[in-house]
Amino acid sequence: MTVFNNTYLVMRHGQSQANVADIVVSDPAIGCEQYGLSPLGEQQAKTAAAQYQGAPITHIFASDFKRTKETAAIVADALNMSEPKYDIRLRERYFGEWEGKTSAAYEQVWAKDALTADNNENGVESTAQVRARTLNLINALEVKYQGEVILLVAHGDILQILATVFNDLPPNQHRTLPHHETGELKLLVKQGDDVPF
Repeated sequence: MTVFNNTYLVMRHGQSQANVADIVVSDPAIGCEQYGLSPLGEQQAKTAAAQYQGAPITHIFASDFKRTKETAAIVADALNMSEPKYDIRLRERYFGEWEGKTSAAYEQVWAKDALTADNNENGVESTAQVRARTLNLINALEVKYQGEVILLVAHGDILQILATVFNDLPPNQHRTLPHHETGELKLLVKQGDDVPF
């Protein structure tokens, strides 16, 4: 059982140019430099910040992909915060040979995920690997901070896989959880909550 020292919020990046183009962009060599936010994505980030009603956010950590960096920067600016910090443990799940393919590839990967948490078929990063690296970040933040409100800005699959921890599910059951929409900001866990992991 883990009792949390901090409150964690999670946000998926706003609509990206990759979403509009309907392609998978998971390779850091591409995603960190290209495919930032669409105009709608920029508006989604501004709206999420404007509508946030919770305790003041004290830290923002984001994936270093262009779409997440832009989202985090918009939120930080809207909330008059300092620059976000970037962490590779929040990067997009790597989709291997599906890179550059249409988003229909996701359904094929998710079907394989449902069979095992160790799905690495076609070079895909498994749900077990994703969950391990995102939890590694949270554990590090728990050691470093106390009583903070921390926003994690990342990607759809990453956030749904991380959410399995807080819903007592194996990581490969991430698609049984509600879809995390672009630009959506929500609570992951509150300070003082205990989670059985």
